This record gives sequence, C-alpha cells and structure tokens, in this order.
Amino acid sequence: MLDVSCIYVNYNSATFTVAAIRSLLEKTNDTVVYEIIVVDNGSAYEDYELLKTSLEQLKSSAIKIYRSRINTGFGAGNMLGVNFASPSKYYAFINNDTLFTQENTLFDLKLFMDTTPDAGVCGPQMMSENGGRISSIDHHATPMRQLLKRDVLEWINPKKYPKRKKIYLHPVSCGYVPGSFMFVKASSFNQVGGLDTALFLYYEESDLCRRIATCLGEKTYHYPDQAYIHYQGKSTDKNINIKIEQKLSLLYLTKKHHGRLAHGFLLYFYTIKYLLTSPFSSKKRKLFTALLRGGSLNQSLRCKQVLQEK
Repeated sequence: MLDVSCIYVNYNSATFTVAAIRSLLEKTNDTVVYEIIVVDNGSAYEDYELLKTSLEQLKSSAIKIYRSRINTGFGAGNMLGVNFASPSKYYAFINNDTLFTQENTLFDLKLFMDTTPDAGVCGPQMMSENGGRISSIDHHATPMRQLLKRDVLEWINPKKYPKRKKIYLHPVSCGYVPGSFMFVKASSFNQVGGLDTALFLYYEESDLCRRIATCLGEKTYHYPDQAYIHYQGKSTDKNINIKIEQKLSLLYLTKKHHGRLAHGFLLYFYTIKYLLTSPFSSKKRKLFTALLRGGSLNQSLRCKQVLQEK
C-alpha cells in the first residue's frame, strides 16, 4: 500500500498543472511513498496533448495520466482519479493551480494524520502568489452562515466557529479546509462514499468534511506548519455562470443536509434579494431567473458540457 495518492484535475490549463506537479516532485523526497494521478477533464485536445507531452518530459514513474472526453466537474473529476489510484493510506486532492513551497509537505501531513487519531481530513496554510496568507479554514455552508455571515458566527460561538483571519501557530479543528489542498484519510473517504459527484463546482469540500464528521466522528484540521501557493481563480474563469453554479450548489447542499424547509427559505431569500437588484444589472437578472426556475441542478454547467471528439 502507498502512503499517498496525489490527485490533480486539469481543465484547459496544462501549463499550471505541469508547474504544480514539478513543484511536488522537487519538494518531496523518499520519506514518503506516493503516486501522482492526473485527470484531464475534457480539455481541448491541444491542451491535453501539451499536458501529456510535458508530463512525459518530467520523466517520473510516479505520474499516471488519464483523460475524460467530457468535463465532469471538480468532484467527479477527482473521483475518476480515485478510481485509478493504487491502494493508499491517504488521498491528497490538490488543485492544478498550486505550488509546493516547503520540503516534505506530504510527509509532514502524513505524520500529523498518523499521530492524530480523531483526524479525518487536514489542509495546510494557503498563500497567495505574492506571499500573503489566505484564510485556510471555513465554516460549513449552512442557512445560518448565509444569513448572519461568518464574522457574526465567530463572535457568537468562537469555539465552534474559529476565526478565519487569525494566524494559527498550531493545528486547529474547523468546519472544513479549502478544496485546493485536502489531505484525506482514504479509509474514511471511501467509507462515506467520497465526493458528491452531483456537485459540478463548489462546496464539495464542505460536504465531504461534514459527512466524515457526522458519520465517523472524525475532525478536519488546519495544519499551519506547512504552506502552499494557490493561484486563485486560474483554473476557473469567474463569470455570471460560475456565480449561478455556486448558488445552485449551495441550494442543493442546503436541501441535502438541512431539509426542504431550509432549502425553501434560502431559495426565497435569494430570489427576493436578486429581484430587488436585477433591474440594475443584466448579470443579476440572469441569476434571478435561475432562482425563479427553482435553483435546481438541472440548470448546472454540467448539463452544458460537450463531448470532445478525441
């Protein structure tokens, strides 16, 4: 059994993916036995060819590449990687727009998990490309969080909702860590059924950490002794369709974990909110229309993906 299976998903960003994997290879030594699974998630064939050729030039037997001819989204893309992974003690789900910055990151995360019996997930400190710290913990996407906002929850119950903007010097348990780098106990991941592939983008990490906590009683930890760079937004263009996708995922997750009443309340709340602002913005009118249609996942970007010819 391997120590870690590292899973990357590429979508029309081969240059970032290759740089990310090169940084892992350069910063990881033989103290950990690992493999790198790369899933091309329906990229244009030219990007896939660039990815494949560039990875071959790295000359590492640890790298395996697989191609899906259709973009299945974040969760399903990573689950495809899990499907091809060797038996491993841990999965490391790492965004392709990241860079390792410290030595032995995988070994340190493994050691922390090995010596922390109640840990199911952990994640290192996220940094910007300019070296600034980025909040690396978050609270679950509940109706309460959407209405009261994070700062209020942190003020009301700091034990349950640790401050996101605080600089932590020691590991701290939290709701969930960013999906840009999640280090997960494989047995726990498999036991709860992995990532929810109904979600095309957003909230997959919140959903996973919640299920691991609820079903297995295992915690998610922020591990500040290791850090990585995340080029935020480089792998996903920000536009109104992405914002709509975020709301659709939130509504789906609300129904899944909090029931129809909470889902209906949140849908009503956002519909009224964007009704009042939509006359002044064509983008918000598009979002309002999606909510008016019920905010269901049948409007997801998943339904608009096209099968690549090769």
